[in-house]
Amino acid sequence: MAQQKPRAIMIQGAGSNVGKSMVVAGITRALVNRGLTVRPFKPQNMSNNAAVTSDGGEIGRAQALQALAAKVPAHTDMNPILLKPETDTGAQVIVQGKRYATLRARDYAKAKPDLLRPALESFHRLCDQADIVVIEGAGSPAEVNLRKGDIANMGFAEAAGVPVVLLGDIDRGGVIAQLVGTQVILPDADADRIKAFAVNKFRGDVSLFADGEQAIVDQTGWTNLGTLPWFSDAWRLPAEDVMDIASKKGGKVKIAVPRLNRIANFDDLDPLSAEPDVSVEIIEAGRPLPGDADLVLIPGSKSTIADLAHFRAQGWDIDLKAHVRRGGRVLGICGGYQMLGTEIADPEGIEGAPCTVAGLGLLDVKTVMKPHKRLALSNATYRATGDDVTGYEIHLGVTEGADCANAWLDLDGRAEGAATADGLIKGCYLHGLFSSDKFRASYMADLGAAAQISYDADMEQVLDALAQHIEDHMDVDALLDIAATPTAKA
Repeated sequence: MAQQKPRAIMIQGAGSNVGKSMVVAGITRALVNRGLTVRPFKPQNMSNNAAVTSDGGEIGRAQALQALAAKVPAHTDMNPILLKPETDTGAQVIVQGKRYATLRARDYAKAKPDLLRPALESFHRLCDQADIVVIEGAGSPAEVNLRKGDIANMGFAEAAGVPVVLLGDIDRGGVIAQLVGTQVILPDADADRIKAFAVNKFRGDVSLFADGEQAIVDQTGWTNLGTLPWFSDAWRLPAEDVMDIASKKGGKVKIAVPRLNRIANFDDLDPLSAEPDVSVEIIEAGRPLPGDADLVLIPGSKSTIADLAHFRAQGWDIDLKAHVRRGGRVLGICGGYQMLGTEIADPEGIEGAPCTVAGLGLLDVKTVMKPHKRLALSNATYRATGDDVTGYEIHLGVTEGADCANAWLDLDGRAEGAATADGLIKGCYLHGLFSSDKFRASYMADLGAAAQISYDADMEQVLDALAQHIEDHMDVDALLDIAATPTAKA
């Protein structure tokens, strides 16, 4: 291994969803287990599944998982630019943890050059703290139509002077063309920044792909870091992309979760999905809510009013009322909590045109949207049992009404949430509450199931297994040698 102190390496993908987030988490934990101080970084991310950080901001959920892999608190420097889609053509832009603006795609393209500066500031602060920074790209550098002003892939690599490893996905087929084609289409200066490649998600005998690896080396001249077999425990890690969340069946208790168009912070589902006694069924648009569900959980939303309209358009409001008539339980978290009330008012037009809409009417509360976003890591107590609950708040709006008298959490010294008198319908703003083992056990007991896992310990076990997976199948020494040799800056 080279003796020069490593600095940074950037993992880019030959396409979207090739497994970059998971591989970066695995590399990060593998290097930590080798005794290195590591920081994860992603200059620009797009996700409505955000995490609240120790410094009071928000970043993409994948970078929070990577911080866990690094065994350090999540910090806004780890993902300085976060895009949170609100419509098909526009997104809220978060810069170093705080709201910067809401921009349409065309306007964001114009703003990107100004956002490179804070991205580089955050990156250099992380470099000062670590032996190595492991950087995740976004999408693919082969999208050369997006190269001008780019801060997510090669534009950032060029500005920071960092070498690149290109990751391909063999599971979707055509991986040789993915990797070789990327080199062909890139401008020479960008192609030269790629020093190595790896292949991800191989099913079967990896040795059968040896000729394929050699073909890529022969065509590109890049170092081969190896082919990673399919990591069977990947489903146990929090998903960041809404397209990656899937139903988990087989448990004796069924939780139905309608997939909202702008579903947000759906990591609330992960601890429940990990429990053997629980089935978490994601209900797609066009399908009814199942009549045999024990609980309907309405998750968070980036655009509550629009998602409430989508909810009604599927007929889920009718299904939900039938579920309640049968004595079924309902839980709304954040945006889902707001939907359960009698009214949602947006007088300042925060989510779109100013309006007031009727809620689902299952809780006697009303919500008024306010421009101030509450971001906080929070500690609570579950009133029914006294169990400690930890989680986070990330929401706009104030919710008040008669059913708040039935608050079921004490949150940092104040009452939180609302419930019907019989307790079957509940809502609250606290995300992440099911990560608390005792609370999850108490809640599951009410549903007729037993909790069987320690969620935090489970995550540590999976990350260590992922790190060993990386060590077993990737040339980590070669990766460190590449990271120790910065490339030319712009």
